[in-house]
Amino acid sequence: MSAENKKQGLGIFEKYLTLWVILCMAVGVLIGKFIPAVADTLSKFEYYQVSIPTAILIWLMIYPMMLKIDFTSIARAAKKPKGLIITCVTNWLIKPFTMYAISAFFFYVVFKNLIPVDLAKEYVAGSVILGAAPCTAMVFVWSYLTKGDAGYTLVQVAINDLIILFLFAPIVAFLLGVDNVAVPMGTLLLSTLLFVVVPLLLGFFTRVIIIKNKGLAYFENVFLKKFDSVTIMGLLLTLIIIFSFQGEKILANPMHILLIAIPLIIQTFLIFTIAYGWAKLWKLPHDIASPAGMIGASNFFELAVAVAISLFGLQSGATLATVVGVLVEVPVMLLLVKISNRTKNWFIQNPSELSDIGGK
Repeated sequence: MSAENKKQGLGIFEKYLTLWVILCMAVGVLIGKFIPAVADTLSKFEYYQVSIPTAILIWLMIYPMMLKIDFTSIARAAKKPKGLIITCVTNWLIKPFTMYAISAFFFYVVFKNLIPVDLAKEYVAGSVILGAAPCTAMVFVWSYLTKGDAGYTLVQVAINDLIILFLFAPIVAFLLGVDNVAVPMGTLLLSTLLFVVVPLLLGFFTRVIIIKNKGLAYFENVFLKKFDSVTIMGLLLTLIIIFSFQGEKILANPMHILLIAIPLIIQTFLIFTIAYGWAKLWKLPHDIASPAGMIGASNFFELAVAVAISLFGLQSGATLATVVGVLVEVPVMLLLVKISNRTKNWFIQNPSELSDIGGK
């Protein structure tokens, strides 16, 4: 994906994603309340605890993202390792564990008298799944809005996707095990296969075939544009399904949406501060520091929602927690974009000022 292709701001769906999410929540809740036959019918189409209709919609969300990944760019990353080190360490050695600690503290201690223990465990589980899935798609938008290095952002995302293949399932299983939450490893591995490996391979081979036959310009300027709204539409339809199952629970506990959002927002600011501050200490240029902070702060919520549904079901508190992550994602990340832009003078502005970003 070229720098020019990524130079686009938030579209109408992305810019008002929180509003669309709220509307889909309302529609889903109303369907669950007044047309319960919809949820009952959908619940019959499952395989190995994976909802087939939801899986199809999730593929519609994830496949277009995977089309954009150019893994050949990874070979150039060795020349600028510091930004990648920050991204990998923050995303995989810090973020999942701080997410568990923060969510456990709030749901088991701060909100102890507000949320039943069993439901609190489900909220922690959903938060952990969200925390173990760092962003792979929307970070392109955040990077553009902060004038990040588009090529380097692409490398960060590509490596992040490869790491997800190997670390996502073990980390989720370990952290949920610490909390004594039973994790069906078969379902977790199947979810990773269905929602990461399969779309990743499909995206890779589609990219290779289209570029070989039509050229890179056609792929970037014509083919990719066919999928501009597919991801968001798939997400919104998935949310309607989820909330058709969650409606009764939400109507009974509307305050829980706010309670779930609090630790998620705190975690987002914490991870951004760690990565962004680390980049400043290492004297990286702003166009690498900002994407490094954004990729960890935001989440691959499409994967998180899919895995939560597979492991715990559409009606679970875990799934609700991942959906709240979708709800708060855009407004919080736009605030971080403003913070990044206003602190740009803290960093080196021109990467050429460094003879070797990774070596100094």
